[in-house]
Amino acid sequence: MGQSGNVSDPADHADHADYADQSRRVADPGTVRALLEHGWAQLAGSSESARLDAELLLAHVLRQPRSYLQAHDDERVEAATLARYQALLARCAQGEPLAYLTGEREFWSLALAVTPQVLIPRPETELAVERCLALLGPGPAAVADLGTGSGAIALALAVERPQWRLLATDCADGALQVARSNAQRLGVRNLQFLQSDWFAALTGRAFDLIVSNPPYVAAADPALQALRYEPILALSPGAGGMEALRRIAQEANAHLLPGGWLVLEHGASQAAELAHALVGAGYARVRCHPDLAGFDRVTEAQWPEGHQRREVRV
Repeated sequence: MGQSGNVSDPADHADHADYADQSRRVADPGTVRALLEHGWAQLAGSSESARLDAELLLAHVLRQPRSYLQAHDDERVEAATLARYQALLARCAQGEPLAYLTGEREFWSLALAVTPQVLIPRPETELAVERCLALLGPGPAAVADLGTGSGAIALALAVERPQWRLLATDCADGALQVARSNAQRLGVRNLQFLQSDWFAALTGRAFDLIVSNPPYVAAADPALQALRYEPILALSPGAGGMEALRRIAQEANAHLLPGGWLVLEHGASQAAELAHALVGAGYARVRCHPDLAGFDRVTEAQWPEGHQRREVRV
């Protein structure tokens, strides 16, 4: 993500002709409208959603909703607030994710706190939530979310299915602290947390459904440069990118009840290899679902009914 300098040529923004005089607008400290226009211009070279980003950052430092900006666009901003806004703009222009700057990201209509300890929830991960809800009904069920990060998947499922008993795991204590905080803030009661390296701490436990958005980016993938502010352990499992997916596929069957489901998010080019691993491990009804952009994104598989039932402890 490239750095951006000040944009001062109004010809570059014909639909925003009053952007040309940025330096004058922010000099003293300026109105809400002037600061938004300055922020839009500063982020235009580094963000495809520069105007939205500028609005979210200013609303954040003002501790107001975005709707406040339009209703008070002629209000002047205090110098200390202006300085904080400009500092956040500079960090955003360098590529630091907006969610880390504001400390929040919406997922499944839930406002989740996020920190650099956790992966920023993506809209495409909502597909995993949709598939879980489609595979199991609203009645009682035991469900595990492996590598929960901010708790996004587990919290969405807990809110939608209050009769489910959910367990969210992560190997990183920092991530679990963020997820626990989100659960407390949202008042979620049917979700527990456990520190575990995948299935290491789940001996003797089995579930009706296991879901995970594990790391799946290959270590040498150039896409990691754009994701450099996010925790590498949540992004890449190793050289090939399939390491975590293969491990879950191989080990999940020891923790699924007969007829239980495994739901995995993965990279767009990994569906065939993952399906092969799942079939080889004994799963049935293996099916991949594309995201809204048309990319293979979530694969589900069922552990056959004929296997011995295990004790459930969640």
